[in-house]
This record gives sequence, structure tokens and C-alpha cells, in this order.
Amino acid sequence: MMFLEFIPVVIITIVVLFFAEVVVRALGQIFGFYTINGERQARVYVLFGNVLGVIDEPGFHFLWPKLGAGALIVNTLGQCYVRDLRLDQQYLRSNPVNSEEGAPMGIGVWYEMYITDPVAHVFRNTDPRGSLAANVGTATVKCLSNMKLAEMLQSRHPMSHAVREEVSPLSTEWGYKLGSVYIRKVHFRDHGMIRQIEAKVVNRLRQVTSAIKQDGVNQVNIITSQAEKEAAVEFARAAVVRSEIVGRAISGLAAERDVADALFDILETQRLLTGRAELTLIPREGRSDLLTQIMASTPTESGASGSGSGLSGSGSGSGSGSGGKRG
Repeated sequence: MMFLEFIPVVIITIVVLFFAEVVVRALGQIFGFYTINGERQARVYVLFGNVLGVIDEPGFHFLWPKLGAGALIVNTLGQCYVRDLRLDQQYLRSNPVNSEEGAPMGIGVWYEMYITDPVAHVFRNTDPRGSLAANVGTATVKCLSNMKLAEMLQSRHPMSHAVREEVSPLSTEWGYKLGSVYIRKVHFRDHGMIRQIEAKVVNRLRQVTSAIKQDGVNQVNIITSQAEKEAAVEFARAAVVRSEIVGRAISGLAAERDVADALFDILETQRLLTGRAELTLIPREGRSDLLTQIMASTPTESGASGSGSGLSGSGSGSGSGSGGKRG
């Protein structure tokens, strides 16, 4: 029974302490007793146009020792400006510049910045971020105009360094610290010029391709000519060697007189059989007068019509029928 009597008291105490904690925290902040600052964050306290103090360290801070008596009314009658000190980035697209040759170009600039002086960031400029972007664009146009087109397309590191050196003194006046500056993109702004450049690039690629193809053909021709030259030399050398080999063989056969005579008779007969010359056979005996010999040497139509006409045993059956045979 005693435990049940304490339950309502415990519940009421918890509720009262909860609301009391909220009220105490609210009163503490209203009267400037304390504040909680986040990581990479700065608070600038201003009272009646005067800066009472700046808190840029994270954690729990008592304001009375730091701001003095003004901490009691700074949250009610003054202002507290909160600034983010983290690294920020921004990209500016297609800043218009002209090359030395007069080509209209666009340059994309990427840069980093962070706040180093919260008081200057609050009071020196009403729009410090926009002013920094405008100055980066102006410095880009100022430093990179009238450059040679080849340098503009290739040397991006010196271009980035030039832009950063131009903007850094101005950014510090507004509480900014300019970090890295990088020229990320350089492009043509005139679409007609882009199409002309594309056409020139295509033509150049065709020329290079044709030159490579022609060079390949020339190399093949040189290799073929060299191969034909070497083959001709080898064939000529083989012909010389063949004659030498045949000469040696004939010299060896000359020692055997009967074998040499038989071999030359066979070769002569083979030449006669495979040749296309006309062969006229004149009988040795009888009709040895001149008229008969002339008539025998004259080819006849009947002799030229077939391969089997003429004398039997004259070898006309093995010929091609190109000449007449007469017995």
C-alpha cells in the first residue's frame, strides 16, 4: 500500500523536472548564460552595432565570462550570426573569353573556399558568396582572354594558378580563404565553328588513314619486290647449278661411248616426237627423179585431214596431225 501511494508522486516529479529542465535551458539561453556551438561553426554576437565576441570552438560555452554583462541581453536585444566554417565548393560554367585568334571560347572554373574571418564575412559584404563568384568569373575573363588557342586548350595548370592569384587578395577582405582553383573545361561557344572543327578533324583522320594505308601498300610492294629479286637471283643460281650438274653428268657419260650415243639418239627421237615441225618422208629407192621428190614434199589435203593417213609405220599415228605424211 505504501508503494502504491508513492507512484503518483514519482510520476508528478518526473513531469515537473522535465518541464523544469526545458524552462531552465530556455531561460539560460535567453539571458545568455550558455550556448552550445557545433563542429566547424562560428557564432558572432552583436549588440547595438558592436561585436561582443566570437565563438568558433565546438562545445559548451558560458557566455558571461566571455561576453560580460552584455550576455544578459544579447539574445533579446542583440543578434547572433551563425556561420559555417566547413569547406565549400562551387562551379562556374562557360565564362566567355576570346582567344588570340578571335575564337569565342567558354571556360568552366571549379574552386573551393572557406570562411576564415566570420566578422568580415558578416559585415564587409552583404553577399560575399555571390561577390566571390563574380570576382572569380571576372578574373577568369581578365587573365585568360587573348591567350593562344593551343595554350588555352593544353596548359590548364598555369591558367588555374593565374586565376587564383588574381582572386585571393579580394577574397580575404570578405572573410573568405580561396582554396584550389581548377580550369575544368575549355570549349567552343560557336556551334558553326564546332561543326567546322569536326569536319576538319574527320578530314584529317581520313588523310591520316589514307597515308597509313598507302604506306602499308608501299611496304608490301617493297617486300614483294625484294622477294621477287631474291627469287630471281635464286632461280638464276639454280639454272647455273643445273647446267653445271648436267655438264658433269654428260662428262661422266662421255667416258662410255656406247651409252652416250644411245642416250643422244633417245633424246633426239624424243625431241622429234614431241615437236610440231612437219616431217616429209622421201623414199630412198625408186622414183628418185626431182619431180617426184618435189611432189612428195608438197602436203596434201588428205594428209592433213586425219592423224591416221600416210604411211603405216611412219609414226603418224602418234603425232598431232599438224603436217601431211606421204609414202
